[in-house]
Amino acid sequence: MATLFQSSGSSVLPTPRSDLCRFVDYRPRGAARELFVRRDGEVLISGPAGTGKSRAAIELLHARCEKYPHARAAMIRKTRTSLTTTGLVTYQQLVLPPGCGITPNYQEAVYPNGSRLIFGGMDKASKIMSSDYDMIFVQEATELEEAEWEALTTRLRWWHTPQQQLFGDCNPGPPSHWLKKRCEHGQTAMLESRHEDNPELWDGEKWTARGAAYIAKLDALTGVRLLRLRKGIWAAAEGMVYDQWDPVLHLINRFEIPRQWLRIWVVDFGYTNPFVWQAWAMDPDGRLYRYREIYRTQTLVQDHATAIRQAAAGEPMPVAIICDHDAEDRATLERHLGMRTGAAFKSISPGIQAVQHRLRRAGDGRPRLFLMRDSIMQTDQPLLEVKRPTCTEEEIEGYVWPQTGGVSIKNAPIKKDDHGMDAMRYLVAFVDGVAADPSHSQRIVTYEEPGFAISPY
Repeated sequence: MATLFQSSGSSVLPTPRSDLCRFVDYRPRGAARELFVRRDGEVLISGPAGTGKSRAAIELLHARCEKYPHARAAMIRKTRTSLTTTGLVTYQQLVLPPGCGITPNYQEAVYPNGSRLIFGGMDKASKIMSSDYDMIFVQEATELEEAEWEALTTRLRWWHTPQQQLFGDCNPGPPSHWLKKRCEHGQTAMLESRHEDNPELWDGEKWTARGAAYIAKLDALTGVRLLRLRKGIWAAAEGMVYDQWDPVLHLINRFEIPRQWLRIWVVDFGYTNPFVWQAWAMDPDGRLYRYREIYRTQTLVQDHATAIRQAAAGEPMPVAIICDHDAEDRATLERHLGMRTGAAFKSISPGIQAVQHRLRRAGDGRPRLFLMRDSIMQTDQPLLEVKRPTCTEEEIEGYVWPQTGGVSIKNAPIKKDDHGMDAMRYLVAFVDGVAADPSHSQRIVTYEEPGFAISPY
């Protein structure tokens, strides 16, 4: 993310906010307006993409910080990195007024009346849980575990505003999600946001030009993404290929990978569709961890090679680079990386079964495949604008079997938004020695062995 403020050497930096960022006064409508007047201790504003949920919640934080001197508020997300590129950008560009400042390390905003708005992530929970607050906003609240949400309620004891409140926003998830159940049981109040709540999209009578274009993009979605992001329905993905997937279990916070762990790279080529490069590490027990990823469209292979070399600088060399079979792209990648690659084993069914096996809990209660959060190097903005997946984990729930009469046809998954899925399947097939023909069996190699082990030109 670009630097928000230029350092002046002072403890609090002035706000270089342009009036162009906030071209109209904020007037909440629909569920956003209701959020401002609800007094429930826990509130969730849920709805499809682009309804203005986060903007409403951030404006509410700001309004209370301005109104009540010495108030203390927090804006958090599952990880601090994800908040920096989403909620913090919205706050700085659209909400933060003249006269306020953000500390140089972007840990908090300071108001002239002594109120403070702290920014954080639950991946560094000790920084959040060590303070008390009047209000806490959780962006994309479905990313949290219920225990984390409940822990946040214990920090609402600053008592400088009339109401202490925990509120969050989210796009709908599966109907079995703990947050949906919490709302059904009356522990959390749910407000349902709609596209007509957003004045940038709906002028009160019809779609604006921007709204018509945005809704057309959402209408082009399919499957569970259409139901959740366009219609706002808490819907289950029918016929998920990897129905063993559990974000709470398989999607983990980042940690420093020991240098002695084996590294493997895997590539699925694309230009109009995403090019995917995944960097994986394998621990001594054979578990796999995706720790870095490129997922981008409209970029040449040689430019991807440059980005890969920069991302991997100073890291151990991979024992293998497994690639899709495109001969021209493989040759280009090898030439610009200065490394040899191996062709992926592409048979779909055995590869899927191998991934499914790794997603299941092993004898020690843990699965054997994990994806680290915040692995993506740079979000592909064109994909984000049309609400297509921007990283491998966003593909998983939409990776489904074809349906006939409500029955899954498990011959081959629907071929759409599956580029990270293909790469992950290539990786597992290589590591686990999967092959339809035993003569094609593959296995992990050491640095000293010939074959798939890479070597510089």
